[in-house]
Amino acid sequence: MQAVVRRNKQLVCAEIAEPVAGAGQVLTRTLCCGICGSDLHALHSFEHMLELGARTGAPSTVNPAADIVFGHEFCAEILEHGPGTDKRLKPGTRVVSMPVALRADGYDAIGYSNTYPGGFAERMVLTEALLLEVPNGLSDVQAAMTEPFAVGEHAVAQSAAGPDAVCLVIGCGPVGLAVIAALKSRGLGPVIASDFSPARRAVAEKLGADIIVDPAQISPHSHWSAAGVATTTAERMLQSLSGKTGKRAVIFECVGVPGVLQGIIEAAPGGAQIIVAGVCMDTDRFEPFLCINKQLDFRFVLGYSPEEFAATLHNIAHGHIDVLPAVTSEVGLAGVAAAFKALADPEAQCKIVVRPGA
Repeated sequence: MQAVVRRNKQLVCAEIAEPVAGAGQVLTRTLCCGICGSDLHALHSFEHMLELGARTGAPSTVNPAADIVFGHEFCAEILEHGPGTDKRLKPGTRVVSMPVALRADGYDAIGYSNTYPGGFAERMVLTEALLLEVPNGLSDVQAAMTEPFAVGEHAVAQSAAGPDAVCLVIGCGPVGLAVIAALKSRGLGPVIASDFSPARRAVAEKLGADIIVDPAQISPHSHWSAAGVATTTAERMLQSLSGKTGKRAVIFECVGVPGVLQGIIEAAPGGAQIIVAGVCMDTDRFEPFLCINKQLDFRFVLGYSPEEFAATLHNIAHGHIDVLPAVTSEVGLAGVAAAFKALADPEAQCKIVVRPGA
C-alpha cells in the first residue's frame, strides 16, 4: 500500500507492506488524518523525543532509524475483522479511535511505531475495543478532529476553570484553539485569547473567544482587573480580610517556546493557575521566587482519557464544538511533505488534513 514514510528525517511516498489485523484488531481504510504539531517536531527531532521520554520513565522500543508512518488524528472505515473480535461494528462503519494499539504485553502508539502505520497510509490496523462509531453524519474531517480537540478537553478538565474563573489562552495554534473550544462548550467565560498571528486570532474568535488580543499591541494580562480579578497584593489582602471571593485567573500556556512561562509568571495575578499544554522540547528557565511570592499553581498536562476522547466526539457531533474553522487545507499523500513546510507559516495554515485516497 502507499504511505508517507519518515526515512532519514525526510518524508517520502513509498510502497510499504500491507498491515494485517491480529487478535482483537480490525483492518481499516484511512479516510483522513490531521497533521499534528507533534508530527512536525518528530520529523527532525524524534530521537530527542524518545530520549526525553526515556528520562521520564517511559523507555520506547521504537527504532527512529527505521521507517515510521506518522498520523494519529484519524477517521477510518472498517474493512475486515481479525481473529478474536466480537464484530460489534460492521465493515463499512466509519470510526475514530485513540491512537493506541493494544498488545498482550503492552501497547504501541499508532503513528509513532515501526509496527503500526499511522494515518498517513492507505490502511491501518486498530484495536477493536477502542473504536468509536462516527455519529450524526459527521464528515470524515470533523470526526478526525476528535483527537486534537480532546487535548483541549483534557487541559480544561484538569484546570480550575469554572464560573468563578477568567481564562486566558496564550497561543491560538491547534492546542490553544482546542482549549478555547472546550471552555466554550462548557459555557465558560470570559475567555481571553492571545496570539501574534491575525489569522489564528480570527479562528479563535470563530471558536467563541470573548476577548481577542494582539500581544504586539497590548498585554493579554491587561484585562484582569476589568474582568474582576484582583491583580495586586493589596487587593488580594482586602478580599481575604473581607471574606469576599473574587474571580480567579486560569492561564493556559499553549505555545511551548522557551521564555513564555517566565513571561506569564511575571505578568500573572497572584493565586493564578497556569496550565501548561504547550510542548516545549528545549531547556527553559524561570524564577521560582516569583511563583512562590504570588502563590501560583502550576499544572502540566498531556493527552486525554478515554472518557475525554469520547466526550469530545460527542461535543463535535452535537454541535457544541465547531472544528471546521481550524481546518485550512486538505492534501493527498503526495502533498504531505509540502504541507509540513506550509504549517511553519501561521498566516497560511492552521490544521491540514491528509486524505490518503485522494
